[in-house]
Amino acid sequence: MNISLWIMQILLALWFLFAGGIKLVMSAEAMEKNSPPNTIHLPGMFIKFIGLCEVLGAFGLVLPGLTKIQRGLTPLAALGLLIIMIGAVVVSVMGPGFGAALPALVTGIFCAFVAYGRRDWR
Repeated sequence: MNISLWIMQILLALWFLFAGGIKLVMSAEAMEKNSPPNTIHLPGMFIKFIGLCEVLGAFGLVLPGLTKIQRGLTPLAALGLLIIMIGAVVVSVMGPGFGAALPALVTGIFCAFVAYGRRDWR
């Protein structure tokens, strides 16, 4: 179980580093231009904030376990990312539809799996 949790944590961290990094690096205009049709447009600064939260959450998934310092932060990081994914599912369902919400839903389930699996680190 420990190995599967570590694999899940690393994959989620890479996913959120990529997704959050893109949100931090790209301009709001470029993100709006590349968004699919029928998408709900959120303010640019809010998207930057979400990107920052995703990057920090990615670090929180991996670094406490690697350094063995404050390991209780890992389930909290997973819960924080789960909250972001719940918001992503809601926004996706309101915009393009349920099909667009599936990746966020699966990612949220994986975050819940890590939060539950690492609950003993608290």
